[in-house]
Amino acid sequence: MRILGIDPGTATTGFGVVDADGQKLMFVGGGVITTPSTQAMPERLLTISHELSQIIKEFKPELVSVELLYFATNVTTAISVGQARGVVLLAAAEAGLEVVEFTPLQVKQAVTGYGKADKKQVQEMVKTLLKLKEIPRPDDAADALAIAIAAANSSKQAKPVVAK
Repeated sequence: MRILGIDPGTATTGFGVVDADGQKLMFVGGGVITTPSTQAMPERLLTISHELSQIIKEFKPELVSVELLYFATNVTTAISVGQARGVVLLAAAEAGLEVVEFTPLQVKQAVTGYGKADKKQVQEMVKTLLKLKEIPRPDDAADALAIAIAAANSSKQAKPVVAK
């Protein structure tokens, strides 16, 4: 199964694509969608939407895995990330794709086996699980790959939140 993992954000939205076949994971691609801070929010969201639609067309995932918004102390950041998440969910729905959502704790648990793993531990496990020579860069792309891996591993564990 081909899984597209998304780490949503308005400045940088990470994406990572993996193929999962039972216990076997294979890196397919990854990167980031960036928008300039000088751009108005509607244009930034439009850019994310258009680029994500192109990524979906290019990689043809069967499932989209997205990180759930967790409580942030900065309300402005939480709102903008929520808006980016909405665009991601819309793009997936427009493509007719099933979406699964994971909390950061669930992603860490699925990738490292430890829900309180730090960012470096998660990145090292992404590198190891996908048999990469180095940690994917930038961090948002590595995070998106971790989110895709969480979806791949979820069929073996408790079911994630599913948005349809």
